[in-house]
Amino acid sequence: MITSLIVPLALLSAPAQPPAVDSAAVERFARLALACVHQEYPNKISHVMSSDADVGPPRKLTPAFYGCFDWHSSVHGHWLLVRLARDNPQAEFVAEARSALAATLTAENMAAETLYLSGEGRATFERPYGLAWLLCLAEELRSWNDDDARQWAANLAPLEAEAAKRFRTWLPKLNYPIRTGEHSQTAFAFGLVLDWARAVGDQEMAALIEATARSFYLGDTSCPLSYEPSGQDFLSPCLAEADLMRRVLAPEEYAKWLRTFLPQIPASTEASWLPVAVVTDRSDGKLAHLDGLNLSRAWMLEGMLAGLPSDDQRRPAIAAAADAHAAAGLQAVTGEYYEGGHWLASFATYLVTGKGQ
Repeated sequence: MITSLIVPLALLSAPAQPPAVDSAAVERFARLALACVHQEYPNKISHVMSSDADVGPPRKLTPAFYGCFDWHSSVHGHWLLVRLARDNPQAEFVAEARSALAATLTAENMAAETLYLSGEGRATFERPYGLAWLLCLAEELRSWNDDDARQWAANLAPLEAEAAKRFRTWLPKLNYPIRTGEHSQTAFAFGLVLDWARAVGDQEMAALIEATARSFYLGDTSCPLSYEPSGQDFLSPCLAEADLMRRVLAPEEYAKWLRTFLPQIPASTEASWLPVAVVTDRSDGKLAHLDGLNLSRAWMLEGMLAGLPSDDQRRPAIAAAADAHAAAGLQAVTGEYYEGGHWLASFATYLVTGKGQ
């Protein structure tokens, strides 16, 4: 059982470890998700209408994932509940989490979500970010040795298949990577989809993601890390790419690629090569993205450690930066403002449970 808020990452010879979190923090993360997965308003929908018949409140349009302000946050809020309930079966929140999951992940709701996703004019709906998180949720349910989880996974299967189909259709037509720090970024989404494909044994999808990643990113050099962050990033374009490529390349090949891609990483124990992002107003939903950036940078740095040989001289600097970003990011997961409360706990959970590794 986890006993302290944060422990330092190993610096040189040991494998990467996620920061630890105590049971009270786990409970807090779960409570933040439980508070929003069925909270319909405020709500920001991305909804294409073809006629008056398409007008409706969020709970009617997407009856499973209508809470947590937007569709993708609802999806990864449910993922959070699955992951924490699976890993902490005796925790106080688990009964409520199971009840919330049972209310959402019905066969009827999943059929309605699949129909919505397949609707006219929605080919780009939640692509790639929300669809990648949907596959992440499916992976988590499939990995849980639990009768309820097996039923929920079966109910989710048609929507999971539609999400995967979207990537299979899109990637052969996508001629360039998308290098933003927000939802449309391809590197982060590719990492989630590749993890799903490997976990469920979808060799065709895994091969497609790997080939696309190599095509888009293998030749990249000198990523302009000094240009980061942009003012409302919650993903790092440079680090997300590095975290993806460690999934694709063998350790020695990855170490060589990373030296060319991020030559800024020093062979030292300092974290100053990657300053922590500063948030000036957590009541502003876009500015609060930077709290998420600190969390996602931390797990991406840990992913980079997981991909490097154990004797790589850059490991101490990467570990120090991961620790600094984890400390800053976790302190911000308070729920004080709904602008961050509806999603940051998912990012914190991804980090502290080592999901990406």
